[in-house]
Amino acid sequence: MFESALFETIAGVVGGLALFLYGMTLMGNGLQKVAGDRLKKMIEVLTKNKYMGVLVGAVVTMIIQSSSATTVMVVGFVNASLMTLYQAIGVIMGANIGTTVTAQLVAFKLTHVAPLIVASGVALYLASKKRKHLDTAEVLIGFGILFLGMAMMSAVLKPLAGTPAFEEMLMGLENPFLGIFVGFIITVILQSSSATTGLLLAVAASGGMSLEVAFPIIFGQNIGTCVTAILSSIGASRNAKRAAIMHLLFNLIGTSIFMILIYITPIITIIQSLSSTDIQRQIANAHTLFNVANTLMLLPFAGYFVYVAEKILPIQEDEREMKPMKYVDKRIVEETPSIGLLLISKEVLRMGKTVGSNIDYAMEALMNKDEKLVEKVRRKEKVIDYMAHELTVNLIELSNKSLSDEQHAKISVLTSTVTDLERIGDIAEEIAEKAQYMIDENLSFSEDAVKDLNEMYDMIVSTYARTMDAYKSTRLEVIEEVIYLENEVDKLEKSYRKKHIKRLKLKQCSPKAGIVFLDVISYFERISDHSSNIAKSVREAVHGN
Repeated sequence: MFESALFETIAGVVGGLALFLYGMTLMGNGLQKVAGDRLKKMIEVLTKNKYMGVLVGAVVTMIIQSSSATTVMVVGFVNASLMTLYQAIGVIMGANIGTTVTAQLVAFKLTHVAPLIVASGVALYLASKKRKHLDTAEVLIGFGILFLGMAMMSAVLKPLAGTPAFEEMLMGLENPFLGIFVGFIITVILQSSSATTGLLLAVAASGGMSLEVAFPIIFGQNIGTCVTAILSSIGASRNAKRAAIMHLLFNLIGTSIFMILIYITPIITIIQSLSSTDIQRQIANAHTLFNVANTLMLLPFAGYFVYVAEKILPIQEDEREMKPMKYVDKRIVEETPSIGLLLISKEVLRMGKTVGSNIDYAMEALMNKDEKLVEKVRRKEKVIDYMAHELTVNLIELSNKSLSDEQHAKISVLTSTVTDLERIGDIAEEIAEKAQYMIDENLSFSEDAVKDLNEMYDMIVSTYARTMDAYKSTRLEVIEEVIYLENEVDKLEKSYRKKHIKRLKLKQCSPKAGIVFLDVISYFERISDHSSNIAKSVREAVHGN
């Protein structure tokens, strides 16, 4: 009899929790579809400062019903260099606030109208074929199922209230550190702090749970939700790992502060007074208060979170190379155009070095079939694109200033140089994509193909190096050397193409690898063309021919 009752209780809790999770996921997915791609765009565009980041993080998490999903998205943006750590910390803090909405909704106790909500969603789903209506129906069905899951959990747990075993279990949770641990473990298992909150509210509804016991569990679930972001950062960039570290630090520090405050301030009494007879509302309010107060207290110190994360995971030399802009300051460009022109010139030279290193990484990825280097090339290409955009904007700003003819000629050279460097950067990424294809298809070049690629690559490296020398020194003999080397690369490309076609006919190289070879030598030839363009633009501006 006891075993049967225990089984029914466990089955009811597991089933109710499953319905709660499913309903929450269904509702979140529906809301995401209704919002479309605007969510990701919102995060990417509207996070220029930490305060806006908090708002965006809260709104997005309210919509997708998962702070973990928002944080994972942020880690992805940081990994792709679309967001800085300073932008990320605001969104992470806001996500913690947004996730409290689920608890507030559940505390409204809409279980008695949940079947009607599900019925209205199903009716809309069956009555309409429009995508927008189907997405709205998904939201309604998910919302209703969420409350049905809560009702099931509460119903099976209610008979336990007052039993010695249940009371003993709750007494054990009066140890706040045990409460934190329980909240952490459940959230790690369920991969959802909202689901842990739902379970906590269901236990509270059954009777016997006090706010003093619930508060530490809330702290634990906030720490547990960091695990998802940490897992998503595995294999990502070091900056993405730092974003996950900041999320963990934020919740750990907040928990530490509140663990002290609940014992030295009347926080618990104040929360209880707002809804003295409703433990579920008390827990929901405590959850919201903790996350809002945590954000208000720690947001002014956002820069320190970045600082500590960079100390825990120090910046490496190759990351310094990926810093988008080092010399250019828009205020200097606007106020002192002549100095701005000098700084832009230095930044273009730095961009050239970044592009050159990306060509090296792409070739190394191709020769060694190194997937990590492929990813590195992709990340650096995003930085190169950003530099090209920012430099072009600043050069346009400068071109409208009162400058000498010589300075305007310099702007023309810089503009065309930035364009050619950006295109060379694109080619480096294309070579990296060929490396990825070789890895995916498990292809290899013949020894002769490898020898030809290395020889042509050496000439490309020499051509590009002399191009940057020509840009820096503007010496005519260096410019002419670049143009000569470009002609030699053209001849080499034609010669190697013919040789390789012969190898393909003799079946000395696989057709798939052969196509990659031909594409790569074509990419090399294009790099030399853009190098020559840079040299010619310098010659025209400085030497007039």
